[in-house]
Amino acid sequence: QVQLVESGGGLVLPGGSLRLSCAATGFTLDTYAIAWFRQAPGKGREAVSCITAGSDGNTYAVDSVKGRFTISRDNVRNMVYLQMTSLKPEDTAVYHCATRNQVSCAWYEYPNFASYWGKGTQVTVSS
Repeated sequence: QVQLVESGGGLVLPGGSLRLSCAATGFTLDTYAIAWFRQAPGKGREAVSCITAGSDGNTYAVDSVKGRFTISRDNVRNMVYLQMTSLKPEDTAVYHCATRNQVSCAWYEYPNFASYWGKGTQVTVSS
């Protein structure tokens, strides 16, 4: 059974950093592309970033986080990370990792295409 569990969220000052982690059971994380989404209060889920399957591990990010957020994968630990820097109040949201049975990230900008979701971790950026 595929399960995803996020961790690493918290309260951080504007300009600060956090590293989110996504752990998987039921499959190895380099088998399929893994994406991060976020959902702010009163808003729908939006894409953040994605890493493709396999040794290439090509990465993608939406414009609002490019240059600030970095997605990576540790195949030994079976973890995917989202390193977030220069955080802004508008980054406040619940962050979820998700996947579907696809090696590419062609789906990552469309939350409805994800098949498996973690429950999320809260990130709050506030002074």
